[in-house]
Amino acid sequence: MRHARAFGIAALATCAVIGAVAVAYAQTAVTPVPDTAQAQAAPLDAAAVADLAKAHWGDPKAGATKAGACAACHGLDGNPTDPQYPRLAGMPERYIAQQLALFKSGQRNTGMAAVMMPMAAPLSAQDMRDLGAHFATQKAASGIADDTAITTGPYAGMKYYEVGQKLFRGGDAARGLPACMACHGPTGAGNPGPAYPHLAGQQSAYVVRRLQEYRTGTTTQSDPHLFSIMATVAKPLTDEEIQALASYLQGLHPRADEGVASAGQAAYAPAAPAPATP
Repeated sequence: MRHARAFGIAALATCAVIGAVAVAYAQTAVTPVPDTAQAQAAPLDAAAVADLAKAHWGDPKAGATKAGACAACHGLDGNPTDPQYPRLAGMPERYIAQQLALFKSGQRNTGMAAVMMPMAAPLSAQDMRDLGAHFATQKAASGIADDTAITTGPYAGMKYYEVGQKLFRGGDAARGLPACMACHGPTGAGNPGPAYPHLAGQQSAYVVRRLQEYRTGTTTQSDPHLFSIMATVAKPLTDEEIQALASYLQGLHPRADEGVASAGQAAYAPAAPAPATP
């Protein structure tokens, strides 16, 4: 018994040493969160978006050392635990850099912009590209789609995620609604060319908020062409449809049985049915 206790104490001591080393490494592997008071004191930079053209392609390793400032809300790998913050993992590099520049310039000022603007203020254009490159290399997690049955209205008998799937994959030609996958891809992986964002697994609450913002149709962006595309798409959406799309996207994820995929490609499944949320 004494030997067993000795081994147990030794194991605990070893774990403590390993834990201390891990903490020390984590503290040196990322940049500390910047002083918020200093960040808030920085004025808006009207040239922030234009400055992106002066930066070169982002460095994922450099971005990883700068992601410590993002970790508290978005997680080091871009997969937050708090549902109010969006997933950044898997987003195109240029999309993330563009959004950071919009926050820094004050052109994106709705939703939780009050939180993001002081965080983006001290970033250079290259910092933004590096952060984008880091998060672009991370694997997006996913949540659960709502399979609650709709009892009234035009979608009676369908489940919430099924309505979202219908709109995402096929749109609604009668109302001039294009399929979301036309820009964001059939798997929701986004499009790095025009920098359309990765949507698969995105937090439902965030998708709802952004679609509602687009539906208002108002923006202060100096170049609103991408906002205008989304405003046109979101304008005819009902609250129920926005919630359904958000639920479907939250549950959209790679299949576990990748064996059914073609060689070298991961298979994707639509948002899987899930127990109804109480």
